[in-house]
Amino acid sequence: MSKQKALFLDRDGIINVDYGYVYKIENFEFNQDIFKLLQLFQNRNYTLFIVTNQSGIGRDYYKLEDFTNLTQWMLKEFKKKNIEIAKVEFCQHSPESNCSCRKPKTGMVDRILSEYDIDLENSWMIGDKQSDIELAHNAKIAHTIAIGDRVIEGYNYHFETISKCYAFFISSSFL
Repeated sequence: MSKQKALFLDRDGIINVDYGYVYKIENFEFNQDIFKLLQLFQNRNYTLFIVTNQSGIGRDYYKLEDFTNLTQWMLKEFKKKNIEIAKVEFCQHSPESNCSCRKPKTGMVDRILSEYDIDLENSWMIGDKQSDIELAHNAKIAHTIAIGDRVIEGYNYHFETISKCYAFFISSSFL
């Protein structure tokens, strides 16, 4: 069986508007055109994964149960749009814990690679922070997309919004 192409996504700032430590459904707002972008990748045979730092758990801003409930709701919303997220990996540790899973370390991607046969040379990472792009480099994910207005270095493509990213890729042959 051949290796799968994958799209790795950060959550806050990419899938949803980043209001800071989002853990309640009523505060979760999907970014405009995220469904279209994920359908595009999925239609081009990419397996979709979410890799997200959730230090709010480690900092006791919210509970693991809150994150789990929100994640289950989010995945149901994706299913309603026929989008299949293969796996959600998260790091619940605070930055001070020096764990192996907090981005830009590769623990979350390593766990995914232990379950899935991924072609990293033909895979993508979309993030809105330097740690997302560094995770891609550290894990050998070949292609990177930075979203937003933060200063980020080392990406392959940069777009102000998910909508602009979608508009570019719908009319390109890069995928």
